[in-house]
Amino acid sequence: MNMPLNTLIKRMLHDASVSVQHMPKCPQLPLWLVDPAAMQRPFDMDEIRAIWENTAYWAFCWASGQVLARAILDNPQWVAGKKVLDFGAGSGVVGIAAALAGAKQVVACDIDQDALLACRENAALNGVTLDYSDDLFKLPKQDFDLLIAADVLYDRSNLSFLDVFFDYAPEVLLADSRIKNFSHSAYQHHSRVESFTVPDLDELDEFRFVNLYWGRQVK
Repeated sequence: MNMPLNTLIKRMLHDASVSVQHMPKCPQLPLWLVDPAAMQRPFDMDEIRAIWENTAYWAFCWASGQVLARAILDNPQWVAGKKVLDFGAGSGVVGIAAALAGAKQVVACDIDQDALLACRENAALNGVTLDYSDDLFKLPKQDFDLLIAADVLYDRSNLSFLDVFFDYAPEVLLADSRIKNFSHSAYQHHSRVESFTVPDLDELDEFRFVNLYWGRQVK
């Protein structure tokens, strides 16, 4: 039982708890996530409101995070020996994968303090060490070899991040299931992979397909 994360998850749902879960695509990378049993019952209106207002994004391993973590574990040369910035770290799954694959340093960046605590707990669970930041804009620019990000675009209003990322690293590895077919001269489509969120939220089929992109700074 993880008492710090169990305390946090109850802000979202009073009878929820976390448990160690293994990702189908990354079984060697366990995470503390919301126990599925808590999500498999009808909710009253007060509970729905609490879930909506206090969604614990860190307590789910989203489809894009799982796909990007798997890709990094399968291609350790992408991160080995590099200084990596994990933007919008959430549960920490992608940054942890980078650390396991041999990154020299991984900084998990998330504005949500609860997410950073989840990253710490999940890093400890996997026997790796991460560094942490709660503000991208306070990090030194051009200080990283690679920026990794999963499901951080959300909608087209966040597409400006595609340029901002290059302020911090010359290369970007991006996974996204929400924005389809964006066009940017510095980003090339790498692959498309089917996945799902853990615990499974039975999301629309369109969100179960993750696109991977490589971004390289245009000089």
